[in-house]
Amino acid sequence: MRIRSAQPYDLAKLLAFREEAAAWLSDLGTDQWQRPYPADKLLATIEAGSVFMVLDGDITAATITLTTEAEEGLWTEEELREPSLFINKLTVARTHAGQNLGGRLLDWAGDRAYRAGAKWLRLDAWTTNTALQSYYVHQGFEHIRTVRKGVAVNGGPRVSGWLAQRATRPTEHRFTDDTQRPES
Repeated sequence: MRIRSAQPYDLAKLLAFREEAAAWLSDLGTDQWQRPYPADKLLATIEAGSVFMVLDGDITAATITLTTEAEEGLWTEEELREPSLFINKLTVARTHAGQNLGGRLLDWAGDRAYRAGAKWLRLDAWTTNTALQSYYVHQGFEHIRTVRKGVAVNGGPRVSGWLAQRATRPTEHRFTDDTQRPES
């Protein structure tokens, strides 16, 4: 499998990919991702070079957004002074579930963050999705706190405020990395 930067022509594919994930999450009984994601916001993150896709041949197997931008109101000023990269929208296709693809992608992100000089790989997860929270803890993330107050960037109520982090480190993720690799 290979990982590459998403391109603007991937927008429709990534929106459909997210809809598939939202339907699966709904079947599990969670309200996570039930509001459609704005295409213009996704396009902006693609154009910023923050969205990455894992391909198994021509099939999109997973996607992740990795950025230096933290969602407003989640992390303290002191935490934001520490060099960090933030994970968003990690999604694995149902056809590739159960293969530790998400874990490998987290390792890839941690390796990339390490090479970029970041100390922490951070994320915020859905506050009511305890299975997802357990998954991240199993992947070596430490729960920092849960932020329930405030308004999310999209103007809705805060729903993704379970904060976690793990130290960055070089890893063997076993992807063919077709991205431009950052060096500190």
